[in-house]
Amino acid sequence: MPVDYKRLAEALPSGRSSAECARRDELFHQFDPNGNGYLSLAEVDRGVRDVLHFDELFDAKPAIMRAFQASKNVDKGSSQLGPDYVTRSEFRLLLEYLKRYFELFVMFERLDEGDDHRINEQEFLHAGRKLEAWGLNVSDLPGEFKKVDRNGGGQILFQEFCDWALEKHLTECVSS
Repeated sequence: MPVDYKRLAEALPSGRSSAECARRDELFHQFDPNGNGYLSLAEVDRGVRDVLHFDELFDAKPAIMRAFQASKNVDKGSSQLGPDYVTRSEFRLLLEYLKRYFELFVMFERLDEGDDHRINEQEFLHAGRKLEAWGLNVSDLPGEFKKVDRNGGGQILFQEFCDWALEKHLTECVSS
């Protein structure tokens, strides 16, 4: 799946310039159709589809879920509705996480040769060149597989991959 990371970065304005802040304010209001100042997971999902029109990201449900979970309740004092929503003050972080988790989702999918939403040890070992290109020292791939497979199930799940890839600072793209 070829990914236009430049288009993704433009669609998710998370910088601190006045232009990006203004664009982000506009996006937040479009994502928040009832105007209550809080975004549910369903509203974020709908916003990705109907506001951003970024089908590749919309189809990456695990990435949207991880980004939502990581950004909600970061600003502990801003939500009167509880920790289940993203507030306006957390929206910039949500956009950052959407970029990062989408990139990790694409990387995960590139390793998942069986298209079963899991990476087995054979798939991981087969991906040595990709992993090296993404910044991993590949001197001990079997040992690294065991580190990633934290639950010892013999398969790497997306959450395990994300935790590990973030810890290792792996990246597929060069930020613009």
